[in-house]
Amino acid sequence: MEKAGRPLALVTGAGRSAGIAASVVLNLAQAGWDVAFTYWTPYDARMQWGMEPGAPGELQRKVASLGARTVAVEADLSDSDAPARLFDSVERELGNVNALVLCHCESVDSGLLDTTVESFDLHFAVNARATWLLIREYGLRFRGQYGSGRIVSLTSDHTAGNLPYGASKGAMDRITLASARELAHLGVTCNAINPGPTDTGWMTEEQKADMTRSTPLGRLGVPQDCANLVTFLCSAEGGWINGQLLQSNGGLGSNA
Repeated sequence: MEKAGRPLALVTGAGRSAGIAASVVLNLAQAGWDVAFTYWTPYDARMQWGMEPGAPGELQRKVASLGARTVAVEADLSDSDAPARLFDSVERELGNVNALVLCHCESVDSGLLDTTVESFDLHFAVNARATWLLIREYGLRFRGQYGSGRIVSLTSDHTAGNLPYGASKGAMDRITLASARELAHLGVTCNAINPGPTDTGWMTEEQKADMTRSTPLGRLGVPQDCANLVTFLCSAEGGWINGQLLQSNGGLGSNA
């Protein structure tokens, strides 16, 4: 099933054309990867940006135009059985997964005093538990050449006023970094990226202005910035970077 000479990446959370995951999918396809990706329409439907009808299909068409094979799978990652079903589906359609890129998330703003137990549990189910289960499936099924495996997750250091998201993302990056040790026998590199404030349609104009002023480079991040780093980490040239939490954020928070 696996196309000779063309590795396969599985990217989660690519439901919107403006999102980081969609840029990652296209970048990897352009770099010579076949790409499977997930999306979850009910999440977008309840967020302020709303649903983008046809976005997964359009992303598939763009990937195919780059000469890559692709499959899109709608997956509710709050379901603990979803990761195994997802890998089954991708393996059946395209073959064995070489790179796992975790861009999915649950993100609903709330703080210490107003977060509900239900929201807290859902954030951890999607952002932390699903990360563990996806990485576990990847590790159990990995069939690539030693040194060719890649895991990359997208994390965040935002917690104040965004408690369940930030706390669950913190758990996510720790799971990813633990994988660098626990999957070392497979020759798989595992890294987490904090992409900083990235303009994907969630910011107010006030937030955009504040974050632009706070960033030494004087601009917001764009999805392509993170996609470029993911593609490098997945490449042979990026194979010596392992077990790292990379701050790819234009210098936000730097005192230099």
